[in-house]
Order: sequence, then structure tokens, then C-alpha cells
Amino acid sequence: MERRLGIKDRFSELASYRNPIARLWGFHAVAKTGWAEFLEPVTSDFPTRRKAPLRFCDLQVVGVRIMATVVPTVADAAAALGAFDVFEEATLGGQHLLTLTERGPGLSTRHGASYFAGLRSPYGRDVEAVRCRRRAHCQDSDTSGHVVATARTTFRAMEQWLC
Repeated sequence: MERRLGIKDRFSELASYRNPIARLWGFHAVAKTGWAEFLEPVTSDFPTRRKAPLRFCDLQVVGVRIMATVVPTVADAAAALGAFDVFEEATLGGQHLLTLTERGPGLSTRHGASYFAGLRSPYGRDVEAVRCRRRAHCQDSDTSGHVVATARTTFRAMEQWLC
């Protein structure tokens, strides 16, 4: 997805940085709010994983508003875990974005890129904890299939919205 988005080019200057960030954060805001009722019982640290205040401050600094979208609906904890896993894996892949924002648009952890700073270690350990919870929750093949199907649907929706 990063290649399709052209992240390196879009993060090279502030004007081109604004649109993908507004879209990315819009997707996250809608999803994590809509999925919270299913994620909180199975993900004990879910409330601490919310970085909305950081996102809001960053958006103000770069001068954009969140662009909300429709995200896949989840109806149970297994589906929520599958959808949430897409965000967690994307976060691992996106940890290098802070370096790009510092080089390109000239943002920093204290000025417009606090959200990306929050993705650095120990976040990798947190993602592994989410994976363990997902495996523990999905003991049978039907549940596992449901998780995978929801993850694929979420990835396609995110890709379509961002690209």
C-alpha cells in the first residue's frame, strides 16, 4: 500500500502530506470508535492505544481536518480483532514515517508529528500482545476464518480510501 500511496513523495512537503494524513486519521478515528465496544473486552490496553489527542494536535499544526469515511462494520469480538489487526500491522510498517515527516515537511515529535513518535518502540511488543490475544480468542477454524475475512475486508477498504 505504501508504494501505491507514494508515501515518500507525499511526505516530501507539507502540501502533499496533508491529504493522506487527513484520510488516514479519518479512517482510524471512525474505526476505533465504531469497534471499541468489541475491542475493549478482549484488548485490555485498548483505551491506552488510542492516540486521538495526538492526532488532533498534529492535524491542527498541519492545518487539516479529519476526513471521515465508512469503515467495515464489525458485529463481534472476532471481527473486531481481525479489523484491528490491520491497524496494528500497518502501524508496524509505518514506524519509519516519523523520519520521512522530519526530513520532508519539517515536522517533529513536538510539532505536527507526535502521533508518529508514539508508534516507536515499545509498540512492537504491543503488537505482539495483540497477536497473542487474537490467537487465544480464535481457537476454532470458523472463528479464525471470520477474523481473516474481516481483516481482508478492512485492508481493502483502507486501501480504497487511501489510494
